[in-house]
Amino acid sequence: MNQDSLALTRPRPRAPKAEVRARILDAGRRIVAEGGYAAAQMTTVARRAGIATGTIYLYFPSKADLLAEVFRLAASHEVAVIAEYADGSGPALNRIGEAVRTFVRRAVRGRRLAYALIAEPVDPAVEAERIVFKRAYADIFAAILRDGIAAGELPPQDVDVSAACLIGAFTEALVGPLSPETGTGRGETEQLADAIAGFCVRAVMGGKDR
Repeated sequence: MNQDSLALTRPRPRAPKAEVRARILDAGRRIVAEGGYAAAQMTTVARRAGIATGTIYLYFPSKADLLAEVFRLAASHEVAVIAEYADGSGPALNRIGEAVRTFVRRAVRGRRLAYALIAEPVDPAVEAERIVFKRAYADIFAAILRDGIAAGELPPQDVDVSAACLIGAFTEALVGPLSPETGTGRGETEQLADAIAGFCVRAVMGGKDR
């Protein structure tokens, strides 16, 4: 038997478990980004990941578990981007405005994924993750608000309530523009970002002149 024949009969080495898990999650994220959670069927994810459908269940007990992890990974990246504004310097109002503008621009650029993260009807396990990450965003804005109050930029206020209201405002304002049936050009995106950011800035000023 020659070496080519031996190569054909030799079993193919298995990919490390971490690599297979990463491929599954990457496939799931790309499918959600293209067609939302409704498109992320287990057979579709398996095909995109290059594995058998049954293999997914070795890593995720159910579709809900898989999609909750897909949500967690995608949302974690977005939270990390916005968190830079909490750690940054400069006037609090400017940081709030730029954080909101950044969120809006990124959401419109990755419209389908952003809609899935913000508004698409989802399994309760994914909805639970959505609530967790809304709180994470609120914590970021609460930190900026505290800085603004300490610096005398902003009037005293309940920063946790104000931050939660900001998250509700800018995410709800994006539901229509991000819906799969809606199109938004670059110029419209900037107008949208400015409008939403402007509202959020005015909301935390409490009547105080800027």
